[in-house]
Amino acid sequence: MVTIQFNGKTSVVPEGISVLKAGTMTGTKIPSLCAHPDLKAWGACGICVVKIEGSPKMVRACTTTVVEGQNYLTHDPDLVETRRTVLEMILSNHPNECLTCARNGCCELQTLSAEFGIRDVPFDTDVKLLASDLSNPSVQLHPSKCIACGRCVIVCQDLQDVWALEFLGRGDQTRMAPAGDVTLAESPCIKCGQCAAHCPVGAITEVDETRKVWNYLRQNDKHVVVQIAPAVRVALGEEFGLEPGTIVTGKIYAALRRLGFAKVFDTNLSADLTVMEEASEFLQRLTTGGTLPLITSCCPSWVDYLEKYYAEMIPHFSTAKSPMMMMGSLIKTFYAEKSGFGAKDILSVAIMPCTAKKYEIQRSHDMSSSGMPDVDCSLTTRELARMIKQAGIDFKNLPEELADNPLGDYTGAGTIFGATGGVMEAALRTAYFLVSGKNLGKFEIEAARGMEGVKVAKVKIPTDGLGAPGKELELRFAVAHGMANVRDVMNQVKAAENAGEEPPYHFIEVMACRGGCISGGGQPYGSTDEVRAKRIAGMYKDDASNALRCSHENPSVQALYRDYLGQPLSAKSHQLLHTHYQPRPLYVR
Repeated sequence: MVTIQFNGKTSVVPEGISVLKAGTMTGTKIPSLCAHPDLKAWGACGICVVKIEGSPKMVRACTTTVVEGQNYLTHDPDLVETRRTVLEMILSNHPNECLTCARNGCCELQTLSAEFGIRDVPFDTDVKLLASDLSNPSVQLHPSKCIACGRCVIVCQDLQDVWALEFLGRGDQTRMAPAGDVTLAESPCIKCGQCAAHCPVGAITEVDETRKVWNYLRQNDKHVVVQIAPAVRVALGEEFGLEPGTIVTGKIYAALRRLGFAKVFDTNLSADLTVMEEASEFLQRLTTGGTLPLITSCCPSWVDYLEKYYAEMIPHFSTAKSPMMMMGSLIKTFYAEKSGFGAKDILSVAIMPCTAKKYEIQRSHDMSSSGMPDVDCSLTTRELARMIKQAGIDFKNLPEELADNPLGDYTGAGTIFGATGGVMEAALRTAYFLVSGKNLGKFEIEAARGMEGVKVAKVKIPTDGLGAPGKELELRFAVAHGMANVRDVMNQVKAAENAGEEPPYHFIEVMACRGGCISGGGQPYGSTDEVRAKRIAGMYKDDASNALRCSHENPSVQALYRDYLGQPLSAKSHQLLHTHYQPRPLYVR
């Protein structure tokens, strides 16, 4: 620890941190624009300048390390004027399109400009008229709005290890663009949307399909149904002033009905179904000498990444579809038969925390197992919030309602799918039951939880359920989140295979986004580790409060197998609930 001062007030902070982070920790606000807690700082904007007492220079707080005994001046007339000038220079190169910008009202540049009272720009304007890139099904680039903060490039290269975005050109001709100056659709982009989630302005946004869904709801000859993902329920409330992690499941059901959806289903149920298929697949491979480790396949960005970067690992991938696509398939087959609607008469909408889900619904013919697109449109959490606001719904004061059956019941295991380690924990709860014939004594698998980039652990399971009483099965698992953390895990598996050795793990979970789906590319802006922790805590609270906490205990899932699917991994299950994978080129021309 070191002792420093902010404006003469003494504080004790950890050694080696930046002045900006020290300010945040001690409640001293230092304005910033390019800095983000997730990312390494590189001092691009200059708004966070501070003074060091006794020195004539201003330094950038994001890249300056605290020094014992120094007094940092964070606000005086000189600093305010410097910051205002920096903002005015940025605005001189920025289009004045706030009213039609997707980030209007939640733009960091707009907020700072308002705080500094900027009413005009004293510099000549020089806005680069660059064409928007609308080629990608999930995210769009609007380079004219780019302020060259570098967040998107650092996220894509360092946090996600994708390298789809970079800076091209030099000097005042520098611009953010897909690597190689191709379109985003031709680049290695995995559609995770973390670039959009970290962009402080409207230079990168999700593809907005709210008008498309409003048009669905106007079609009287269509039966329009909707499903909501696990992570949406602990984040949507933030758009209406609630604390991150607040569980608003019942309010979401009520809001969706008021928007006009005929039926409201819950993706948590199909998360339970995914556990049944995936745990059964894992056990089948484990007992019959199948390819191990088994790698989870719920995250479409991870699927896209694996098909591009690790195509040789496809045999390790679970063939189980994601919960969203399982629900979509069941809506247009099982539910259609029970309700008397044909698949062509149903429009199926999904509310997801993820931009890549917009891509997933069209990724292969498997996503039309009903003969029609199983999911017609996927909206992000942010898009749903916009629809609720457009409808004038008082979300905070909505009464709690229930989801519709037969696709609305879920267990706690289905809920935790949205957090890193949640898929692994849910699957292990059921795998333990299938192997031992009994439930875990303690449902919480702490080793799968937490924000470490890679979590590795072992679980010992009695094999009584396999007809071998008195023996134990040791399962080794790994959990990785944030694509850059996946490389080491995959390389360990490849090295063991090449050496003819036993795999280091039996089961691997991967989620593309840091923290898992709770901070997916379509969640409310402002995800930091503090916000992620609150959202994850909300998911575990929902799990702990559920009377049923294992997927195999879900009565609706049991009825699905009994009355429709037969059993996990049956021919019908494979037809409706499973998919396949194929190698994809990094660049498409």
